[in-house]
Amino acid sequence: MVEGVAAEAKWYVVHTYSGYENKVKATLERIVENRGIQEYIQEVSVPMEEQVEIKDGKKKTTQRKIYPGYVLVKMVLTDEIWYIVRNTRGVTGFVGPTSSKPTPLTDEELMLMGLESGWEPVVDYGVGDSVKVIGGPLESFIGTVEEINLDKKKVRVLVSMFGRETPVELELTQIMRI
Repeated sequence: MVEGVAAEAKWYVVHTYSGYENKVKATLERIVENRGIQEYIQEVSVPMEEQVEIKDGKKKTTQRKIYPGYVLVKMVLTDEIWYIVRNTRGVTGFVGPTSSKPTPLTDEELMLMGLESGWEPVVDYGVGDSVKVIGGPLESFIGTVEEINLDKKKVRVLVSMFGRETPVELELTQIMRI
């Protein structure tokens, strides 16, 4: 096996039969363990979210698949790994062009999906600083930073709207220091 392949690993989307997502995940994890290819297939994920239901007056929390029919795989794409994943029971193929190798998710797509990305924001403003909104529906508004959440890559800004201070949550990249 090749040394230093960890840096090349990217996220790919695998299409599965409906209801087979967890079986595909378990099968791929077993294959990785049995063949010792952890550096090639680093992570297999079925994104889930909590859903609260109220039945008969009782609150019940369940897990729901965010993308039914899809499994996310962080892997180094080689011919052998592509073959292994493609021929795993329950997998119907990769998302992307069918004529060529699969296309990895972009950093922007990973951010939107809430997955990791190599992108770390550079924040040149702090709580209490005056900022200008440079993107989104509030573009060109001026406000004051109230809170910065680096984990979620969000910032809460007090913007003056209709004569009153209104807190708005924005992406870190939607504002700049003035």
